[in-house]
Amino acid sequence: MIVAVDGPAASGKGTLARRLAGHLGYAHLDTGKLYRAVGYAVLAAGGDPEDPAVATKAAKSLTFEALDDPALLGDAAAVAASKVAAIPCVRAALLRFQQDFAENPPHGAGAVLDGRDIGTVVCPEADAKLFVTADLAVRAERRHKELIGRGEPSIYARVLQDLTERDARDSNRAVAPLRPARDAKILDTSALDADAAFAAALAYIEERRNDDTATR
Repeated sequence: MIVAVDGPAASGKGTLARRLAGHLGYAHLDTGKLYRAVGYAVLAAGGDPEDPAVATKAAKSLTFEALDDPALLGDAAAVAASKVAAIPCVRAALLRFQQDFAENPPHGAGAVLDGRDIGTVVCPEADAKLFVTADLAVRAERRHKELIGRGEPSIYARVLQDLTERDARDSNRAVAPLRPARDAKILDTSALDADAAFAAALAYIEERRNDDTATR
């Protein structure tokens, strides 16, 4: 079974996807980390994340080991990720990487992938599709608290501005813009805590699994 979890930055989709994968015994891939790794690799080399040639070279050289770098959790990597993700050649280089993971998960009976275009582009035939969202102000507050909790300096107004700009880039890019799949369940977490969001998502996935079993 393939579960697609999409949504904007700081909506809670990553935390939710990891928890779902752990509960279901499925493999998990945070596809945003692929783009963060590419963007960070470009920055570390002194390049411009908006340079197609440099970013594409970094994407083609990506390894799983690079995804474990703690620097990918920083805001610089997040901003760079949004920039390289707008480059068609970068997306093409990483598409097969994601599809191979979904089709051949390294462990478990299925895979949970979270990102921006899993249900629309990467795995349009996914068995269950979730689009996790929340009000912009709520997402900014979550990200601000997350950064403070990691001991990083953070100013709420700056986080809000960064998310506003990232939403615009992600939603307006020419290739694979951020949007829910037509058959996705919209899960607004603005007023939900992590447990409530998990319960709602799990109920939906179990419903989809039961539907699939009934049609076999």
